[in-house]
Amino acid sequence: MQNGNGVLRRTMLGGALAGAAGGVGLTGTASAAERAAGAGGGSPKAIQPRYRTIDGLSVRYADSGPAGKGGRAALLLSPWPESLFAFDQMWSRLARNTRLIAIDLPGFGHSERRETLLTPKAMGDFVIKTADAFGLKNPHAVGPDIGTGALLFAAANHPGRLRSIVIGSGGASYPIELGTVLRDWVFTPDVTPYRGIGRQIVNGALDTIENHTLPADIREDYVSAYEGDKFVESMAYARSYHTNLPALGELLPGIKTPVQIIAGRHDTAVPPANAEYLRKRLPHSRLDYLDVGHFTWEEDATGYATLVTDWWNGGHTKV
Repeated sequence: MQNGNGVLRRTMLGGALAGAAGGVGLTGTASAAERAAGAGGGSPKAIQPRYRTIDGLSVRYADSGPAGKGGRAALLLSPWPESLFAFDQMWSRLARNTRLIAIDLPGFGHSERRETLLTPKAMGDFVIKTADAFGLKNPHAVGPDIGTGALLFAAANHPGRLRSIVIGSGGASYPIELGTVLRDWVFTPDVTPYRGIGRQIVNGALDTIENHTLPADIREDYVSAYEGDKFVESMAYARSYHTNLPALGELLPGIKTPVQIIAGRHDTAVPPANAEYLRKRLPHSRLDYLDVGHFTWEEDATGYATLVTDWWNGGHTKV
């Protein structure tokens, strides 16, 4: 593993994050609660999804409970096409000394959709409203994949509200640099062929996860979130990159919030060029690679969690 300056770091392989559909508990398969309860230490408890209204929308969230010593807090944003259970396997580790609030972003996972929020810029404002709703005055924030643009806009337009952010594996560069499939979703002039086949599309995307097989309940939580036309509706977020990414590029040099970028060295969906683009333009940033593909948080959960906790434990003060 290397940082943004090319200095050799340690390689951290193995471990697998998934996410889990709370309470499904399929026969012969440990449920999300059972897996997390056995993760060690007996505390904090497994992810327990709930709903609350934020800015007039029903939002699914999970709260790890009061923080330990130091009172640290962090907001975790769901990736696409997954849900807040993407953090299930690292939940206990991240929550040891930190209050975690994980959410399904509006229009993703199992949260209610509002069309006007389906852009990185608008979602960045919603992130701040979410922090307000939970009384998080200066939290760290983690937003892989679609959270990348949202957290960068939040940091640019609400200076000082976020203590640090962790991003990566999300489209960021302009001109747009994406792999073939994702590029088709962004550039196709007609989304009609994608209607009604959300389950098939998401299953196909999840099949590209390497080094890990998703348990059945986890997979069902992800897939059910985007069935029917729900996936094609969520595509509007990525299709806004045409206008949002040029605007974001102009804001990057002025962002003072410390930023950690975690990218998959072998990511073909969102090539590493996106991470390099951010590293060159963000004045207080660090770039770390994992030797995996696009689903960094699934394919090397141990490495991902280690990078995040090291960042929270002082790494963000050194950039």
